Amino acid sequence: MVGLGTIVNVAAIIIGSIIGYYINDRFSKTLQESLMTAIGVALLVIGISGVIVRMLRVSNGRFDTQGTMLLILSLVIGTLLGEWWQIDLTMAKLGTIIRQKMIYFRKDLDHSDNLFIDGFVSATLITCIGAMAVIGSLQDGLTGDSAMLLSKSLLDLITCIVLSASLGIGVLFSALPVGVYQGTLTLLAYWLSPFLTAQLISDLSLVGSALITALALNLLWEQKIRVANMLPALLVPIVYSLIQFLVEKL
Repeated sequence: MVGLGTIVNVAAIIIGSIIGYYINDRFSKTLQESLMTAIGVALLVIGISGVIVRMLRVSNGRFDTQGTMLLILSLVIGTLLGEWWQIDLTMAKLGTIIRQKMIYFRKDLDHSDNLFIDGFVSATLITCIGAMAVIGSLQDGLTGDSAMLLSKSLLDLITCIVLSASLGIGVLFSALPVGVYQGTLTLLAYWLSPFLTAQLISDLSLVGSALITALALNLLWEQKIRVANMLPALLVPIVYSLIQFLVEKL
């Protein structure tokens, strides 16, 4: 069933967030910080390994790199676009709007403005960017194979339990952008299939892995990298591949 992976993924985020929110009082502050560090370490390893796997190639017994210029250009151009569009600020405003709507149902949320927004933004970035979200959604749309998204659902379930226990119920609402983002990729996969080459998928995974690494740095060392403003970097490999496709057809 096409789209099953995204449906399960959204459900896993909601369930994990609810579980984490209601068991947070059982976690001490120290334990919450330790669990957040553990998530950061896991993301750092996933991000770096994803970059290494897609950049390093063995040729004649020697290591060669590929995609370096594309990665640099993607991050630079993507960041310029993201800063121009103020994606980070837009996500924060969206989190504020959602929180204000929630106050009508839960008055106790009124004191946790920044925490709610941090939970929403952090969970959205973690669950949306990365190779599994992109490749899994494309596979689901092209072949109906949702295995990768189902595996991602389990990871997101665990991640959202930890994040929600530390950052609150704002994590739950990351299910909305995940559903829209992955659902759109799945639906568009059919029309994108003519130029969805293995190289493009690899390039998207490379850039996504770099963004995951940046997000991990924020979690581990409280850096102020505006990862949301770097998201347009994922558009650069798509535009580059599309130009190549059109040139070949001419």
